[in-house]
Amino acid sequence: MTGWQTAARNLARKRLRQVAGRLRWGVKVGQEGITDARHAVRRAGEGVRDDVVNLAKRWFRRVRRPVRTALRRKRQLEEQWSFFRATWDVEGELETIVGRGRLLVAGPWISEVGFETLYWVPFLHWVKAAFRLPEDRLVAVSRGGVASWYQGVASRYVEIWDHVEPAEFARRNAERGMTKHVEPSPLDADILVAVARHLGTREFDVIHPGLMYRLFTLYWSGHRAMGFVDAHTRFTTHAATPMIDPALLPREYVAVKFYGAQSLPDTPQIRGVLRSIVSSLAERLPVVLLDTGLLLADDHADYRFGGADVISARPWMTPQTNLGVQTQVAAGARAFVGTCGSITWLAPRLGVDTAAMFVDPQWLHAHIAVAMRAYHKLDAGRFAVTDLRALDPANAGSLLTGGRVDARL
Repeated sequence: MTGWQTAARNLARKRLRQVAGRLRWGVKVGQEGITDARHAVRRAGEGVRDDVVNLAKRWFRRVRRPVRTALRRKRQLEEQWSFFRATWDVEGELETIVGRGRLLVAGPWISEVGFETLYWVPFLHWVKAAFRLPEDRLVAVSRGGVASWYQGVASRYVEIWDHVEPAEFARRNAERGMTKHVEPSPLDADILVAVARHLGTREFDVIHPGLMYRLFTLYWSGHRAMGFVDAHTRFTTHAATPMIDPALLPREYVAVKFYGAQSLPDTPQIRGVLRSIVSSLAERLPVVLLDTGLLLADDHADYRFGGADVISARPWMTPQTNLGVQTQVAAGARAFVGTCGSITWLAPRLGVDTAAMFVDPQWLHAHIAVAMRAYHKLDAGRFAVTDLRALDPANAGSLLTGGRVDARL
């Protein structure tokens, strides 16, 4: 092959490569253009979609707000209605019971002393006033010799422990499995049989403590204000019935009742603080300790302290009289000092200035508020609540350590 032929062939190949490269470039540019166009179309579609979605969201929010508000208000109204219904149900049951015109048995009360004094007795005073009941139509049933607590409510009182052995009572009460007396139990039924024998008739109706618990749970749970309790209680002063010879007591003294509770647990630190308080009181006046030595039903383990001018009331008590004796001793004291709960709720209504102690107020807030308000309106004995942690701030944390016992108010 001649030189010009080789040159011509090489030139032709070069031109073919140039044409092929331009074709490839054209195809690539075309593909990129198509891709860019496709992306542009997709982005435009997404923009339209987002605009539509955002517009729908804005309108949905505008519509949802009043709907949610209406639904929330509907739930609130339904909740409020359930509370009103609960109140009306209890009041309706009371009206039905009272309307039958028969003898009324109030009780039996078999749970906490504190709830009996702070809520149950004032509740019965309200029932008596609201339904204009004469005292001779009501019979109070409780334990521990507390007939004096029901003065002005019931003309007759039945002592449970005159008919049921205290140890048997404690065992069967524990079998109920709950502290609160929210519903009748077999123990209630047996006690009411004994009440019927005592009264000589079964023709009576029962105002059970469960009615009070159902009503005041609305307050304890925070669904009703304190005015709700005001509307369903009538607090009165009390006068103690003599249960022991007054000569057994010093001419002037301070009554003290400290017991273990969740609000005041039995720990070495707390025991030391309480011992110091008792000793300090005994330096000024004799101290009468209301330690029963009994562990019956809702009783607690009492703290016991000795020392000069410290007198235990234990020898003066029996199960059938222990609460009545404690009431008499508290009523005759210059002051009452004790765990916040139990007899402490009663002492101001006996006309005695009272100091209530605790270290853990978790279970006390609602009850302290009721007590403070009631005693102020009643012009009863002064009522002071003291957090023991404030007496010794440096060791406040240690007062909450250690084991705890069940809370009973």
